[in-house]
Amino acid sequence: MSVLVDSSVWIEYFRSTDKAKTLAYLIDEDLVVVNDLILAEIIPALRLHSKFKHVRLMQMIDRPQLEIKWTKLMDMQVLCLRKGINKVGISDLIIAQHAIQNDFELYSLDKRFKLLARFIPLKLFRHMDDPVFPPL
Repeated sequence: MSVLVDSSVWIEYFRSTDKAKTLAYLIDEDLVVVNDLILAEIIPALRLHSKFKHVRLMQMIDRPQLEIKWTKLMDMQVLCLRKGINKVGISDLIIAQHAIQNDFELYSLDKRFKLLARFIPLKLFRHMDDPVFPPL
């Protein structure tokens, strides 16, 4: 199992909030993957705040090739609009598509992905607060 970790989770991790424990577990178990889009969302802010150790950490994580299938992406966007999910951006759809294509679970704190998962075959990672999470 690999878990694609969205920028919303990384932000909490670098802020050292309670939600960081789950990601720390996934990192320790070598289950985490990212993509170039997620890195592009996170690394500039880390550099701006001189968090170069965090930048190196992010660059060491497995980064499977991001292959955007634009026609499928547009189909997902039409489906979202038909289902009344209007606030899902292209970047969110690309992240969802990447997770689906590679059979990753997506770990995100963004509620839009929960909405998306109701209509597309997106597997969401259950974080530590869920009762089915393995004990540490």
